[in-house]
Amino acid sequence: MAARQPQLQAVSDGVHAWTYGEFAHRISRIAGGLQAHGLEPGDRVMLCMENCAEFLEMLFACWAAGLCAVPVNARLHAAEVAHIAQDSRARLLVATPGLAASLAPLEQAVETLSAIIATVGDGYAALLDRGTPLRPVAGSPADRAWLFYTSGTTGKPKGAVLTHRNLLFMSHCYYADIDALDERDTCLHAGPLSHGAGLYALPHLLRGGYQVVLPHFDVEAIIDAVRHHSRVSMFAAPTMLTRLVHAPAVAAADLANLRTIFYGGGPMYVADLERALGLFGPRLYQLYGQGESPMTITGLDQRMHANVAHPNWRERLGSCGVPRTGVLVKVVDDRDRALPAGEVGEIVTRSDCVMEGYWENPEATADTLRGGWLHTGDLGSFDEAGFLTLRDRSKDMIISGGSNIYPREIEEVLLRHPDLVEASVVGRPHREWGEEVVAFVVARPGAAVAAEALDRLCLDHIARFKRPRHYRFVDALPKNNYGKVLKTELRGRLSEEAPSARQ
Repeated sequence: MAARQPQLQAVSDGVHAWTYGEFAHRISRIAGGLQAHGLEPGDRVMLCMENCAEFLEMLFACWAAGLCAVPVNARLHAAEVAHIAQDSRARLLVATPGLAASLAPLEQAVETLSAIIATVGDGYAALLDRGTPLRPVAGSPADRAWLFYTSGTTGKPKGAVLTHRNLLFMSHCYYADIDALDERDTCLHAGPLSHGAGLYALPHLLRGGYQVVLPHFDVEAIIDAVRHHSRVSMFAAPTMLTRLVHAPAVAAADLANLRTIFYGGGPMYVADLERALGLFGPRLYQLYGQGESPMTITGLDQRMHANVAHPNWRERLGSCGVPRTGVLVKVVDDRDRALPAGEVGEIVTRSDCVMEGYWENPEATADTLRGGWLHTGDLGSFDEAGFLTLRDRSKDMIISGGSNIYPREIEEVLLRHPDLVEASVVGRPHREWGEEVVAFVVARPGAAVAAEALDRLCLDHIARFKRPRHYRFVDALPKNNYGKVLKTELRGRLSEEAPSARQ
């Protein structure tokens, strides 16, 4: 695109605004600077940045120099960043100024790190000016491109090795399943570029789209961007989409330029989806993927969302759609045998989007990729039409009185209450039943929600044995840096309660 239409707008973040010609020139200069810094093809470069245009140019500069990028969430604790730096044996860490200062001790603590460079200052200027502009290093699709560290809700995060083939397949799937793109499109980045937002910058950049980077999620800034740019699409985690749905300013906004909101990364409940469809219309695409198969396992497209006349429309809204183009998906039992429609088992997938493996972790790689299929750890079932419905993570399933209970099913019912904003269901040890169901719920500010009303709601829609035995009304649910609810923390709170509360 830089060669064909160098004048097209490529990236802006409120501080920088570069055309494709300028963007490509900066990338080649930084790639040369990385090479002059002593980095060699295959070396890892950590990117620990708040949202900014420099993230995208560093990402592409790494690839131009044959390096592997290691993007990490800017909100991680310094100890978590240290683990990733040590585990990946990163040679260089590039960070936005405040983060660079707080992470400075890592330069001495992590043996492989040669330097920590702030995006504002002499170090970054040297990357731009020190080396000769570099033509992209010749590589292969199998080369490592992005080391994606899992969110680490349990234990230390593992690094999923994503190759250029993985990322290209992901991008081609975007064009096949979500939207055809060209230079008229705008990709609005309101979520962390180190995660889903950054991954879906790639299909837009490859087709000449304009990248508009916001420093953080901000409803007014999103509305303003939609008003001023053409064919705007954006990634939203479910928590972000829910915030947009409940923001009064969005209901009154001009959304004519909004093209698509692609959302994923956690459960999106049907009650919230119905509200979102009422507000945004047929502009929603749900994606189900993992860091190990980035953004790409199944999808529920815009027409499926909007097809209210279909007799199974509501059930399909509760699903995560059908396998993506070129992606194989099965539901299997504990011996990896495929299960028929309607039966719950572990979701496994195979495609060119599936990671090479976990970074220097052959045991975890062999277990997760056994038989050539990525074992997701998610439980789900297909219906007769091929729609996949997630039940839960296998570790979150509750077994009470010998029966399997899937928390998401209960959460879906609870969120039908008009005054509930969030709900999370976990199991607690019980002497007689093995586990009992406990629901943590967040009410709308100023609303009074009675446990009895929630009980009635559950009894109207699910079997009696599934209903929560206890409700905990809380101001907010604990979440990790990617917006996922930390059920381990909720279970921990219950374990600290007095024994009398467990009867």
